[in-house]
Amino acid sequence: MKKFFITMVILAVFSISGYTNQEVMNENVFAKSARVLDEINPSRNANYLLADENFSNLQINEIDKPIYDKYSIEDREKLGLKITLPEIAPYKQEKVAYLTFDDGPDDKVTPQILDILKRENVKATFFVLGNMVEQNPKVLQRIFKEGHAIGNHSYNHVYSELYKSPWDFIAQFEKTDEIIKKYTGVRPLIIRAPGGTAGVFNNDYWNMVDASGYVEYDWNICTEDATASVPNASTQVNNVKKQIGDYPPRTLIILMHSKAGKEETAKALPEMIHMLRNLGYKFGVVTPMTPQPW
Repeated sequence: MKKFFITMVILAVFSISGYTNQEVMNENVFAKSARVLDEINPSRNANYLLADENFSNLQINEIDKPIYDKYSIEDREKLGLKITLPEIAPYKQEKVAYLTFDDGPDDKVTPQILDILKRENVKATFFVLGNMVEQNPKVLQRIFKEGHAIGNHSYNHVYSELYKSPWDFIAQFEKTDEIIKKYTGVRPLIIRAPGGTAGVFNNDYWNMVDASGYVEYDWNICTEDATASVPNASTQVNNVKKQIGDYPPRTLIILMHSKAGKEETAKALPEMIHMLRNLGYKFGVVTPMTPQPW
């Protein structure tokens, strides 16, 4: 009886204050994310943009500013907020190279890559695995605090589990969203399908991705650091040069990896950055306004 009375008093206070159940839930979700954001990034500087409730602020001019959502997909469903993204004009004003790193974060190669990026004053995009984030949360937090973009690369990268169906596929990404959000207070809007979409995606997968409010990004340049030949640093740089060719595309989305065994990728990075700068490229992070690589 006492518990019932206290509950009624709380509800009465909310009623007098003019709060609706949705507004209370909205505030609780935001407050939880805000606490994590304050712990991870107390300065709350302009390193990133938080999407608004209707995704109406995603069209920006900064190519090196990550975009995140403070709401999970489940939060948006419960609150009746928009889930699917609006049409966004791709950024094509200048030549931009997007350095992307898959399969991390680990505690050896990823920190080496972060050290190089910091020294070169370059922002990059890390498509992370949920199970790797669980093992190395502090490395993920460093990625976030240093202003790089975090993308979702599934939970475990196991094709036989991931590509059973579009529902199994999206379930892994929602699970990884929650893990990322636990350690950063935000979730990504960008994803990358393990192995890329070619040969595994059909309309059902694309429709599921769109309905869940994600934007999927493959790549158009590859260092080939995941091939059986295990190329050394100079070969990786040459691979990128050859693929760019004599008529450099306006947009480069470059695939690399940041996990144990990819030490040569870290070694290749400084020369690759200098080469791209000499070709007139600026460096950006992948966001929903990044042009598709094809």
